[in-house]
Amino acid sequence: MRKEKAIVIFSGGQDSTTCLFWALKNFKEVEAVTFNYNQKHKLEIEVAQNITKEISVKHTVLDMGLLNQLAPNALTRDDIAIEHIEGELPSTFVEGRNLLFLSFAAILAKQVGAKHLVTGVCETDYSGYPDCRDIFIKSANVTLNLAMDNEFVIHTPLMWVDKADTWKLADDLGALDYVRNNTLTCYNGIIADGCGECPACILRKNGLETYISRKDV
Repeated sequence: MRKEKAIVIFSGGQDSTTCLFWALKNFKEVEAVTFNYNQKHKLEIEVAQNITKEISVKHTVLDMGLLNQLAPNALTRDDIAIEHIEGELPSTFVEGRNLLFLSFAAILAKQVGAKHLVTGVCETDYSGYPDCRDIFIKSANVTLNLAMDNEFVIHTPLMWVDKADTWKLADDLGALDYVRNNTLTCYNGIIADGCGECPACILRKNGLETYISRKDV
């Protein structure tokens, strides 16, 4: 029996779109929430809106502009380069983003009668982001339940898989081609296979090539 209602934290990227299809398979009712934190590529929000419209999922966009003001980073500033210096967090890390996203998604979920929150965070390919770790998600789940006197369950379908297995999950869900052609993962704001050069595109491309090679064996 499928569970009741879920809210998917949705960016329109590969991971969150795969999680959206996963949620549609595992829950009776699904909504998506996207956060506008004045990211450089507004196309990200348009892509999220287009995807949810195409697959008939109710979609909410919430204003999180304050996050941009508090946490300058390469995803929100043209004058900050996308770089990853060994021993330091990547310049694409947005301080507190997943904590805030989960908190506001939980508030929305309580208003619409959803107990389940779905997020595409992953500790396997997480680039060192501390708020993508399983220990953080478990802690946030406890904190949200205590703060709101509720029984939320946070689901992380991608937590322990690499990018190749993320493609496999999309394929198993019958959504590989859709995810490949309609999502925006690229840090340079190019839909589908992207620029092919930024860290997000390279990770995505290598994962797809690895998955295809495994299938061919």
